Amino acid sequence: MPLPQQIRPITYLKSSAAEIVKEFITNPEPIIITQHGEPKMVVMDIREYEKQQETLALLKLIALGKQEFKEGKFSDAESFLDEMDDHP
Repeated sequence: MPLPQQIRPITYLKSSAAEIVKEFITNPEPIIITQHGEPKMVVMDIREYEKQQETLALLKLIALGKQEFKEGKFSDAESFLDEMDDHP
């Protein structure tokens, strides 16, 4: 569903919470909740939220690895494997 169709006023959230939960079964797209016409929050399916959090964690690890590489904080594969062999 296109994003503009997923924008709802806060009154919709107040009056349709149970319906929203049921809708997530068939359409897990996030819903943007507005108050006085301004976006204020996002309501989303828990599984989609968990996937998003996992993706963010992986992206943070990649960014950290890139930064450490730029700073010269790395070792070659042979040294790494030798170090792993030294630890049970």
